Amino acid sequence: MAQRALILGAAGRDFHNFNTYFRDNADYDVVAFTATQIPDIEGRTYPAVLAGPRYPDGIPIESEEDFERLVRDLEVDVVVFAYSDVTHEQVMHLGSRAIAAGADYMLLGGAHTMVKSVKPLVAICAARTGSGKSQTSRRVAEILTARGKKVVVIRHPMPYGDLAAQAVQRFATYEDLEKHDVTIEEREEYEPHIDAGRVVYAGVDYEAILRQAEQEADVVIWDGGNNDLSFYQADLYITVVDPHRPDHAARYHPGEANVRMADVVVVNKVGTASLDQIETARAVTRELNPDAVVIEAASPLFVEGDEEIRGKRVLVVEDGPTLTHGEMAYGAGWVAARRHGAAEIVDPRPWAAGSIATTFEKYPTTGDVLPAMGYGAEQTAELEKTIADTPADLVVIGTPIDLRRLIRIDKPTVRVRYELQEIGKPTLEDVLAGFGD
Repeated sequence: MAQRALILGAAGRDFHNFNTYFRDNADYDVVAFTATQIPDIEGRTYPAVLAGPRYPDGIPIESEEDFERLVRDLEVDVVVFAYSDVTHEQVMHLGSRAIAAGADYMLLGGAHTMVKSVKPLVAICAARTGSGKSQTSRRVAEILTARGKKVVVIRHPMPYGDLAAQAVQRFATYEDLEKHDVTIEEREEYEPHIDAGRVVYAGVDYEAILRQAEQEADVVIWDGGNNDLSFYQADLYITVVDPHRPDHAARYHPGEANVRMADVVVVNKVGTASLDQIETARAVTRELNPDAVVIEAASPLFVEGDEEIRGKRVLVVEDGPTLTHGEMAYGAGWVAARRHGAAEIVDPRPWAAGSIATTFEKYPTTGDVLPAMGYGAEQTAELEKTIADTPADLVVIGTPIDLRRLIRIDKPTVRVRYELQEIGKPTLEDVLAGFGD
C-alpha cells in the first residue's frame, strides 16, 4: 500500500525531489507540498502537467505553518524535508514535529535526485547563501569560455509564478527576462551571465531543462541556489564557504553535505574577513573534507562613483536572500559605503513599506541595510517606496544587477559590483585544466 507523503519545501528542491523520486514512484502518494522562506508561494497547485498521470488534479501547496494539521487531516505517513539554508537544529525540530504528529521523517540525498548529464558538468554549491556562488560560477564560465568551450549555465529554480509555464525557461537576452516576467532575485542571477553572452536555463523540470541545455553546450555549469545540493551528478563539485560565517559549514543543512562532497572548496572573501575567521573556515573545511583542494579567493569591490560616497548619508540596498535566510547583516554595498567614507548608513526600517517591513520582522538579523526584495510587482513597488521615503543623500546599490533598470530611484546612486579573484595557488584555472577536453 502506497505511503502518503507530505513534502516540506520552498518552490525549488521540493519540486525537484518530487520530479526525480516521487512522481513515478508507486510506493508513495504525495498528498501536498508546503511552502516557506519565499513570500506568497503557498496557496497554489503543483499542476497536473508537471505532476504526471498519477496526479490528474495536481498537488496542493500549503503553508508550512499548518503542517501538523496536514499530517493529521491528510493521514500522512512520511514528511519529507526538501529545502535549504537552515540549521541542523531547525531540520530536526521539524523532524520532531513530524514524529509527534504521527509521521516518519525523510531526507533525500544525491543518489535518488541527481540527474546524470551526457556533457561534462561543473557544480557550484555553497555552505551558506551569500558565500559567493554567483561570482564563482561566472569565473568558472569565463575560464572555460576562454578555452573555446561553449558554456551553458543552469540556475537553481526560482519558480514563483505560473509553474506550468515555467517548466523550462531559456534566457539569452533581456527580452527573455521580460517575456518570462522574472523577479528581482531571478534577474540578479541571470543578467550577469546574459551580459557575458552566456545562455542560462532555469525552471521547474530539471531533467527536461538539462536535456535541452545539452543540445547547445560543450560544458554545463550548475549554478546553485542557497546552500542546496546540486541537482546533477558533477564531474567537478565546487563548494564555496564564507569566512564571515566561519563555522556555518558545520552547522547548516545541506551546506555541510556540500563541503563533505566537494572536490574543491573555495574559501571566499579573504580580503574582508579577519585572520581568525579565515583560519576557522579553513579548519572547519579540513575537518569536514581533508581531501578537498582548497582555493582562497577574494571578491574585490568595484564601485562606480566611489568619490560620491564620502561625507554622505547613504541608504545601502543589498542582495535580498543574502540578508534574509542567509542571515548576513550586511553585504558588498555596506562594505563599500564604510570603505569610501560615508558619514552615516541610514537604517531604512522606520520607513519600510508593506511586505518590506514584514521581511525585517521575519529576519531580525538584517542590519541597517535594505534587502532588495521584489517577488512580484506589489513588493517591487514597496521596495521603490521604501527607498523614496528613507531620508538619505545617496543610494548605494550592492545588488548583482542594476536596480535602476527596474525601479525609479529618486536620489543620486552609485553601484557596487564584485567578481571572484583567486589568491595564490592553486587557482580555478589549475583545477579546470583539461576539463571538458
